[in-house]
Amino acid sequence: MSIGVAIVGGGIFAREEHLPAVEASTNLTLKAVYSRSLKSAQSLATDSTKVDLYSNDSGAGKSYEDLLKREDVHAVIIVLPINTQPSFIRAALQAGKHVISEKPVAGTISEAEKLTQWYHSNIDSSKATWAVAENYRFLNSITHGSEIASGLGRLLNFGVKMQNLVQGGKYFETEWRKVPEYQGGFVLDGGVHFIAVLRQILGGEKIEYVSAFTRQNQDHLPPLDTVDACVRTKNGATGTISISFGTTLKDNGYTAAFEHGSLSLSSNKATKTTTGKTPVRSMKVVVTKGDTVDEKDIEDEGSGVKPEIRTWAESIVNGKQDPRQSPEQALADLEILEAIFRSGEQNGAPQQLRFQI
Repeated sequence: MSIGVAIVGGGIFAREEHLPAVEASTNLTLKAVYSRSLKSAQSLATDSTKVDLYSNDSGAGKSYEDLLKREDVHAVIIVLPINTQPSFIRAALQAGKHVISEKPVAGTISEAEKLTQWYHSNIDSSKATWAVAENYRFLNSITHGSEIASGLGRLLNFGVKMQNLVQGGKYFETEWRKVPEYQGGFVLDGGVHFIAVLRQILGGEKIEYVSAFTRQNQDHLPPLDTVDACVRTKNGATGTISISFGTTLKDNGYTAAFEHGSLSLSSNKATKTTTGKTPVRSMKVVVTKGDTVDEKDIEDEGSGVKPEIRTWAESIVNGKQDPRQSPEQALADLEILEAIFRSGEQNGAPQQLRFQI
């Protein structure tokens, strides 16, 4: 079965990640591209992707609504700015299209909850499904680490530390990121990846309380670029979440201690292949049990977008959604970050979570 798909969004991530992922999938055939401007849509059209282009400035018959009327387009990949996505998601689902939209699920928990409730109340999921993309959930290293964690017994404590300085570059130099109209700025857009990984490592251990302090260290990263939080799970295990895009520190990794051992994951520096084209990404996974230390470098399939899109396409063919792509998972990711932001605004006041699964 070949699924006709359209990419909605002509930005860098759509061009460099989603387009190759669609081309690599045996279940997907790219039929069309939509973007706000024709110039942006054209950036995804190459000699190998002779597809129809839609945009707001392409004239009659070339709008997003026109795209959704096509019977040969069965699914859409929505890769748009955070606050723009919900209306596009609703329109596609109402048109009977399968949807995968980029993380985060929405700009706020309020919007995400409304959208999720609307989906379950108004859309027949046997005909049109909504998935939320989170490519880090499809990294081999994270899958390997979470499988190990599930066999180490009772959780004791854990931590996430992601420290870096964002000085600009292609992903930052988009207006919607430089002047964010959504809470948390770059910490929301980038930090949601780290929360997703942490939750996957913790497995059934649900975070229940969050207390945090937040700060903007760099003028070009509004409204904040640094968060430091203490969290507690429903079963009483405690942990820390430290994320900064505005520090001169360079550190990254996930750690978790369990009754029968400990686990740590940290990113290796990307290395080039023999062709020098696609960097090889991997993570160092270290498992310690008593005096025994097992250390492995686990290679990932790029950024995880190819296996993510491949899994989504397979779920459409098989009629069974992968739970890693459910809106509820994305809602739980977003809730932790929003709780961190609210706690920071309230000088560290604890926030109780409601949507963890």
